[in-house]
Amino acid sequence: MSACGHEKGLINIDEAIDHILNTVKPLGTENIELQNSLSRYLAQPIYSPVNLPSFDQSAVDGYALCASDIIEKNQCFELIGEIRAGQSSDLVLKAGQATRIFTGGKLPEGCTTIARQEIVHRLDDHRIQITETLQANIDIRRQGEELALGQQVANKDQYLKTGPLAALSMAGVQQVDVYRQPKVAVVITGDEVATEQNSLSSAYVYDANGPLIKAWFQERHIQVEILHIHDEAKALSELFARLKNHYDVIVTTGGVSVGDYDFVRPCALEVGFKEIFWKVKQKPGKPIFFAKYQQDQHACYLLGLPGNPAAVYVCMQVYTRLLIDALQGQNQNIDWFEVKLAQPLKADKRERFMRMKLELYAGELSAANLANQQSHMLSNLMDANCLVRVPADISPEVGTLVSAIRI
Repeated sequence: MSACGHEKGLINIDEAIDHILNTVKPLGTENIELQNSLSRYLAQPIYSPVNLPSFDQSAVDGYALCASDIIEKNQCFELIGEIRAGQSSDLVLKAGQATRIFTGGKLPEGCTTIARQEIVHRLDDHRIQITETLQANIDIRRQGEELALGQQVANKDQYLKTGPLAALSMAGVQQVDVYRQPKVAVVITGDEVATEQNSLSSAYVYDANGPLIKAWFQERHIQVEILHIHDEAKALSELFARLKNHYDVIVTTGGVSVGDYDFVRPCALEVGFKEIFWKVKQKPGKPIFFAKYQQDQHACYLLGLPGNPAAVYVCMQVYTRLLIDALQGQNQNIDWFEVKLAQPLKADKRERFMRMKLELYAGELSAANLANQQSHMLSNLMDANCLVRVPADISPEVGTLVSAIRI
């Protein structure tokens, strides 16, 4: 039999990525309330429905003044009223007059500048004195200075994190067109997986894959159904036959290699899935399986991940991420960045995904290796903040440039 790294028929990582990007078609779009759009991708650009600010307003707590020129130190003004934020006022200032105003308050007609309260001395209830020389147009927010009515505020494909969502809210946007999120089922296979703590025996292992995958999707605000199933071919085929018509994505863990009880691939093919690829020349996660079921306008994608939790984690960060983004209109490769290795590494026949820690040393960013890289180990995820691609068949030295993504 061929050595693990030289097994015939293996595709490389970039080929696997291309297969996903060339296979997956985006789901439809929907119009939803902006407040429910966190972690969604915009399907259309957005144009501001208002001027921002929508009116001239004070940038500080202070006094709106009317003067024909520069205001000299110790100049006095007649105080004729007060304007709070959110209050409409018909006050009209004439030269030499002032009104108390607060941050966000709408400027009265005739206002030429704002004196912040720290440079104003109240002489009595009707007169104020300015204690510093003051130019015109100070501390005034002008209508439309941030956004003009009709100005584009967000591009198509914008990812709606907290910041963009808040910016759109301030611009008065209420509804957004976004790509539909996929409906996802997660199938955890294996007779050895304990689903409850009190069922753990000497032959069982705790389930890390279910919580791992559920948390990964929760970070993206995607709800998933987690299902556990024993290594039984008939039961798995029946489950796939049911799920394929109701979900856009099925993610499985375990059962994708060549063991006597590895039923994911044959059962998927039995119920109509078409294989896109199986086995990638990588470490960890070699026996990854990707297939598609198509019935009329409905497509269901099956991503079969290995059972070892580190392999699951790595494949989620690369392949599941690609799949889920492509379904939401983001049909593009992973945005790798280059970083230097902090330690030398031994060669391996397969390209490796290694969990590492980004560190700043002497003003330069580098990736430091972490212990416990085996595919059944997860403890280094307490410190890891990046996933590094280490090419096959080389022994990289300190300072070697490698591709990485943040995790």
